[in-house]
Amino acid sequence: MSIKAKNVNYVYAEGTAYEIHALKDINLEIPDGQFVGLIGHTGSGKSTLVQHLNGLVKATSGRIYFNGRDIYGENFSMKELRSKVGLVFQYPEHQLFETDVLTDVCFGPKNLGFSKEEAQKKAKEALRMVGMGEEYDSRSPFELSGGQKRRVAIAGVLAMNPDVLILDEPTAGLDPKGRDEILDQIERLQKERGITVVLVSHSMEDVARYVDRIIVMNHGEVRFDGTPKEVFRHYEELEEIGLAAPQMTYVMQMLKKKGADVDTDATTVEEAAVTIENWLKGR
Repeated sequence: MSIKAKNVNYVYAEGTAYEIHALKDINLEIPDGQFVGLIGHTGSGKSTLVQHLNGLVKATSGRIYFNGRDIYGENFSMKELRSKVGLVFQYPEHQLFETDVLTDVCFGPKNLGFSKEEAQKKAKEALRMVGMGEEYDSRSPFELSGGQKRRVAIAGVLAMNPDVLILDEPTAGLDPKGRDEILDQIERLQKERGITVVLVSHSMEDVARYVDRIIVMNHGEVRFDGTPKEVFRHYEELEEIGLAAPQMTYVMQMLKKKGADVDTDATTVEEAAVTIENWLKGR
């Protein structure tokens, strides 16, 4: 289920003294089943862009296509789009409001017209997908830990069986263990169900570890678009726009300058360990 943005521009408060050009001529395509990382400094346009992808915000100019159909077309159903392109906001647990976990996750499917029984079935399946056992179904969402609340909120979107899952900083405010658990679950879901995932993140380590492709936003424009290795080769340019590369990129660059024959494209600890071990064996 591909999503395509063509010449998309978005202007906040157009025609006023507070006018801000948040997106500038965005052209990109996200194909089926891809795991995409979207990074950029605060105010770069990341969140504005993802809100366009499920029609929550309408472009000032340009078009968004879902499976080849113009989402701004006269007969296009935004309700159908939002059931297929699920968006999980930053701190999504603030959106939890029902008396128990199962009822909360049922909200989305019921809103799409499913019966109570069908909604409960979808909700239970989604909760199990994110690692929430049956013992949590009747608990109040407000009694859960931060990581558990985050999983319930993600399950609420998964229960609508989306083809595309967009997550805006899904690990914000979580401790390292909770962050890894959430991202591991998302990676497993992406691989098992073949869904498209767009992950908005400030963590270079996270995107290096999980995603297939990185899109870098800067002042409303796409600055880089490629595999993690391709993007992080531009670590000096990333620094110029307020970002950084993963720590291993800097370690590899430092070793290379010291004369070590290592792969400077290594971005994770695992990759770095392999290339350092190979270098040591060859000495």
